[in-house]
Amino acid sequence: MSDSVKFGLAGYGSGGRIFHAPLIASAANIEFLGVVTTNEERRKELAANLPKQAAFDSIGALKQAGAEAVSISTPVSTHAELALEAIEYGLHVVVDKPFTLDAERARAVVAAAKARGVLLSAYQNRRYDSDFRTLRRLIDDGQFGTVRRFESRFERWAPERKPGAAGGGTLLDFGSHLVDQALLLNGPAVRAYAEVRGSGELDDDFFLALHHVNGVESHLSGSWRQGAPGPRYRVAGTTGTFVIAGIDGQEAALKAGRSPAELGDEWGAEPEETWGRIYRGDEGARVRSERGRWDLYYPAFAAAVRGEGPLPVEPSDIVRNMTVLDAARESARSGQVVRL
Repeated sequence: MSDSVKFGLAGYGSGGRIFHAPLIASAANIEFLGVVTTNEERRKELAANLPKQAAFDSIGALKQAGAEAVSISTPVSTHAELALEAIEYGLHVVVDKPFTLDAERARAVVAAAKARGVLLSAYQNRRYDSDFRTLRRLIDDGQFGTVRRFESRFERWAPERKPGAAGGGTLLDFGSHLVDQALLLNGPAVRAYAEVRGSGELDDDFFLALHHVNGVESHLSGSWRQGAPGPRYRVAGTTGTFVIAGIDGQEAALKAGRSPAELGDEWGAEPEETWGRIYRGDEGARVRSERGRWDLYYPAFAAAVRGEGPLPVEPSDIVRNMTVLDAARESARSGQVVRL
């Protein structure tokens, strides 16, 4: 690997502090310069958690310190503005999901990065979930035939929680991951139908059905109000069905203060009792889970900056994802199927 990429992070709320900083700091091909935040409480947390990393007042100050790339983990309403600012400085940019509030703004950011000649990617860490990596392996190996229906859920029971504006509501927040995985696994979608529920302006529960070009039907749901969460995946093929109940453990590990740098090869390993099963009727055979590898995203982006590999998420994937989410909101408002 060539010399390390000098990297910064914009934002040190729960997203930046938990889901980005430990993974940037753990990447062997990255020199983590510090965090852009003017919030005094966040600066104190940064000093306590990562005393070697500096706090910067602005993306411009980060650039002056020698940064080549920045990851943006701020409220979604600020993503487009901050990404465009970073692009103008000539920085390569990672933007957390939801990438922007809508596809129009996503296309504007993608066009600006292309015009400036910098790399742009979205932080789709769920592509590296243990369960999703396991599912892709099983499909590639033909373990349950050709996929016909793809059911994928992020459902939780947190009735006291109020969906925050930082994530744009549950459809944008959870849906960004679920749609990305559905499109990556099953290819382009040609129509969408959605139902969205919630009080106030931000939804807390949604269902989204996609019909893909290859004939697969994706049923995606996300909720903070589901008292009996369904399985994370139920994927029906021509010779069997894969079911896995629990959610990948990397989020819990990060929230507990663990990191890939600390755990090494133990990072992302799932205990056997959480592994999924392939069912053919009543009998279910347990299948080995792949390791979760969120720790692969930032090294892959840094390698792309050095011209040593592809982007972990391409700009075309970003626009396609946001286009589907726009269609979902249109469908939920109209009650009609929307063609893509």
